[in-house]
Amino acid sequence: MTRSSTASVDVDRPTSPGSRQARPPGATDGTIAAYGLCAVAMVLVGASFTASAALADYPVFGGQAARYAVAALCLFAVMRWRRVSFVLPSPRQAARLAALAATGLTGFSAFVVLATRHAEPSLVGAVVGATPVVLAATQAVRERRLAPRTLAAAAVVTAGVVLAEGVGSADPLGLLLAVGALACEAAFSLLAVPLLPTLGALRVSAYACAAAVPQLLLLGLLAPGPLLAVPDGGELAALAYLSVVVTAVAFLLWYTGLARVGAARAGLFAGLMPVAALVASLALGVETPTAHGVAGALVVAAGLALGLSSSRRAPRRRRTRVTA
Repeated sequence: MTRSSTASVDVDRPTSPGSRQARPPGATDGTIAAYGLCAVAMVLVGASFTASAALADYPVFGGQAARYAVAALCLFAVMRWRRVSFVLPSPRQAARLAALAATGLTGFSAFVVLATRHAEPSLVGAVVGATPVVLAATQAVRERRLAPRTLAAAAVVTAGVVLAEGVGSADPLGLLLAVGALACEAAFSLLAVPLLPTLGALRVSAYACAAAVPQLLLLGLLAPGPLLAVPDGGELAALAYLSVVVTAVAFLLWYTGLARVGAARAGLFAGLMPVAALVASLALGVETPTAHGVAGALVVAAGLALGLSSSRRAPRRRRTRVTA
């Protein structure tokens, strides 16, 4: 148990600028692995937009409460299996976890499902695809230093997202809901960063999912209509995919990678979400392949290469200065 907790702290330290100088020689391999975790997580989340569309007629808040309850049980089971101890969060950590659940989980899920009622899934994915720019800009403001290459890479990734998804169609409410999903997606990473060094990715994922359940149940009781309904086959499959794959698995992968590389660089992989959403739509026959979709995916790849290649060279330059 102690070993697991210590490992989570070590993984988080590179998120602060000063601690990156102390990375061990083998950190490059760990960083590349973290990139892989972030990429897989965003692909899984991106593919979920089509699943969310299948829940357009299902009670929003009750369905999402069931989703996060199942995910929390899965994550707590993993904690028990890995012998990761339960740590009672401090009041400040509990408040941050509640805010994380209210935005990155409760808010994001509700915004996405509601947005698909007023907009095409591709448009929702395109708006949420601006997450890399939001995260890169926010980190630049927090650290009071501008990273032009990272910001440029984020802009390229976002441009590729817009090119791949196109403008799409939506009414004004659908566009507003999509922007709300974007804000919540950014909060999902930004609010978690201070929690990861002390709680670790597994605890943050489990605690946040558990915190989202009462929030969603309360909203469901206050909202008009039924809290829950008997799902049909498609809705049950969508809820199962969202609960286990998109929430329990993807959350853990994302927070593990985020702890290693920080919000700005991890945020670049958010560009894979709409690309994955488009691929899933093509695979299911919801949309047809287009030239701009392929071109957009290539632009996203170029943006990732631009941002991540610069980050691999940075530690070598810093170690040289420290040694000198």
